[in-house]
Amino acid sequence: MEAIENQQYNKMTKSPMWKLILSLSIPTIISMLITNIYNMADTYFVSQISISASGATGIVFALMAIFQAFGFMFGHGAGSNISRNLGQKRIEIAKMFCSTSFFLALFFGLLVSCFGLIFIEPLMKLLGSTPTILNDAKTYGFYILLSGPALTLSCVMNNILRYEGKAAFAMVGLTFGGVLNMFLDPILIFNLHLGVAGAGLSTAISQYLSVIILIIPFLTGKTVTKIHLKYFTHEFKDILNIIITGFPSLVRQGLNSLSTSVLNNVAAVYGDEAIAAMSIVSRCGNLLFSCALGLGQGYQPVCAFNYGAKKYERVKKGFWLTTVLGICVLIIMCSICYIYSSQVIELFRKDVEVVSIGSDALRYMCIFLPVLPLSGIGSMLFQSTGKSGRALFIACLQSGFIFIPLLFILPRFFGLTGIELSLPLSYVFAGMTAIIFAIDFLKRLPQDEMEEK
Repeated sequence: MEAIENQQYNKMTKSPMWKLILSLSIPTIISMLITNIYNMADTYFVSQISISASGATGIVFALMAIFQAFGFMFGHGAGSNISRNLGQKRIEIAKMFCSTSFFLALFFGLLVSCFGLIFIEPLMKLLGSTPTILNDAKTYGFYILLSGPALTLSCVMNNILRYEGKAAFAMVGLTFGGVLNMFLDPILIFNLHLGVAGAGLSTAISQYLSVIILIIPFLTGKTVTKIHLKYFTHEFKDILNIIITGFPSLVRQGLNSLSTSVLNNVAAVYGDEAIAAMSIVSRCGNLLFSCALGLGQGYQPVCAFNYGAKKYERVKKGFWLTTVLGICVLIIMCSICYIYSSQVIELFRKDVEVVSIGSDALRYMCIFLPVLPLSGIGSMLFQSTGKSGRALFIACLQSGFIFIPLLFILPRFFGLTGIELSLPLSYVFAGMTAIIFAIDFLKRLPQDEMEEK
C-alpha cells in the first residue's frame, strides 16, 4: 500500500503538467460525454413519443439536479479534502473523508427520494409542469426518484476517484451506465411499449448498475481511500468541513434546478413547444460544455494535491493551461453547432415551432458558451484549494444569481428572444467576474517552498 501511495504522490506532484491534466481529463471527458449522450438519448427517444413527453424531460431534469446537488456537495467536499490530505501524506484522514461522505450521501439521497415520492404531483408542478405535461412528468419522475440514491452516490464516488487521481475507474462506471441506458431506452420505450415509463426505468436500472461498478475499486484495494463504517467520523467538525467545502456545489446544482424550474415556468407562457425546445437546447449546451468541464475536473485533483503539497507554481500553471484549452475546445465545437443548429434540433423534434425556437436559442448559446470555462474552472480552483466563500460566490453567479433575474427582465422587452438570451448572457457576466477573482488569488500564492526537481 505504501508503494501505491508514493507512486501516486510522485505522479501528482512531478509529472509534466499538460500530460498529467490530460491523463486525468480524458477519462473524465469520455465519461461526461457518455453521461450527456445518454441524457440526450432519453430526450431523443422520449421526444419521439409526443411534445408533452419531450417537455417532461425538461421538468424532470430539474429533479435530477436536486440529487446531483447533494452528490456533488459531498463528492467535492470530501474530494478536495482527500486530495489535499494525500498531498500532505495524511492517509487515514483521507479515508475518513471518503467513508463519511459516502454514507452522508446515501442518507440524503434516500431522504430526498422518499420525500419526492410522497409529494410527486405538487413537486412536478413546482418544477414547472403544465397540465398537459403533468402525467408524463409524474411517470418519468417516479423512476428518477427511485434512482435518486444511486444518482447521488454515483456523483460522490466519481468525484472521490477523480480527486484521488483514479479518473479511469470513474470513467468505466459512468460509461457502462450510459451505454446500458442507450440500449435499454428503445427496447423499453418502443419494443415493450412502456413509453415514458420505459425511459425512466432504463435510467433507474443503469444508475444502480453504475453504482455497483464505481464501488468495486474501493472494496478491492485499487484506491488509497476506503469505504467502511469504521472510518465514519465521530467529529461534527469533519462533517461540517465536508459540507462547507462542498457547499458551492450544492448551491450550483440547486440553483441549476431552480433555474430550470423558473425557465420552464417562464417558457410555459409560449406553450409546450417552447418548454420542449428549451429542454433540448439545455441538453445540447450541457453536451458541448462537458468537454471543457471535463478538462476542469481533470485539473481539480492536480490543483488540490499540489496545493496541499505546497507546490503553488503547478497550481498556477495548471489553471491557465486548463482555462485556455477549455476555451479553444468550446470555440471549435460551438462554431460547428452554430452552423448546423436547425439540424441539431430536428434530430429531436421536427415540429416547425420547436425547431424555430430551439435553433435560435442554440445559436445564442453557441456565441457565448466559450466564456463559461472562466467561471467553471475558476470555481473549481477555489473549491479545490478550500476557499469556499469565493467558490460559492462564483457558483451562485454562474448558476442562478444572474440567469434568474434576466429571465424575468429580458422577456418583458424582447419576448421569447429574451428567454433565449438569458442563459448565454449570464455566462458572460459570471465569466468576467470569476477571472478577476482568479487572477487576484493566483498572484497572492507564495513561492514554492522547494524547487521542483
